[in-house]
Amino acid sequence: MRSKFLVFLVSGFFFAGAALADTKLGADEVGVKAAIEKRFPDIKIDSLQKTQFGGLYEAVMEGSQVFYTDKTASFILVGNLIDAKTQRNVTEERIRDLMRVKFDTLPLESAIKQVKGNGKRKLAVFSDPDCPYCKKLDAELEKVTDVTIYTFLYPIASLHPQAGDKAKAVWCAPDRVKAWEDLIQKGTVPQAGGKCENPLAKIAELGRKLKVNGTPTIIFADGMRVPGMIPAANLEKLLNGERPQN
Repeated sequence: MRSKFLVFLVSGFFFAGAALADTKLGADEVGVKAAIEKRFPDIKIDSLQKTQFGGLYEAVMEGSQVFYTDKTASFILVGNLIDAKTQRNVTEERIRDLMRVKFDTLPLESAIKQVKGNGKRKLAVFSDPDCPYCKKLDAELEKVTDVTIYTFLYPIASLHPQAGDKAKAVWCAPDRVKAWEDLIQKGTVPQAGGKCENPLAKIAELGRKLKVNGTPTIIFADGMRVPGMIPAANLEKLLNGERPQN
């Protein structure tokens, strides 16, 4: 998209009291979508809606990429819309909503389940056995209790060629939780007692569908997704329902 657009980069595009309108496409939105696709035929617009700021429209492509345009698609704005009154970053909030995952639809039977304390709180993690930040995240998760952790083994072969075999060995181990902890914390690869069916291909397809592009990626029970390592103190806040304020 960026190579084909004359893009106006804006680090902060300020407006007062603007909010996004209904997602249902009206006649105007249909016309704007058509204008974008005519000017940029390689672009597939997932959704489009009008904001309450002037004639600005929000367009979404590739699941979570947000940009803005006018009624005739004569310009493209890439950047953040900031509500000047509340200081809310409307664009960041929108992207978080677009990346939200329905936790109850995750195939949790394909994850390694670890219950700590009463296990009442829940999170899922896409993790690569050889990912250094996954190791750091696991060390932080050790400090958290009263949580159920679902670990989806998500080896990224292009970065860690041996990770796939290690993930298979963990899944085939008699005690998957112990095998995963020994591997991620100590680097001890479990000695598999033979081949077994594993869900790695299914998880890889799930990751592609959810656009999980790196590890670790954390998904909280309310669907909020956070990429990267998070310190234990911040994990506690997020598990308790606190959410970033823009």
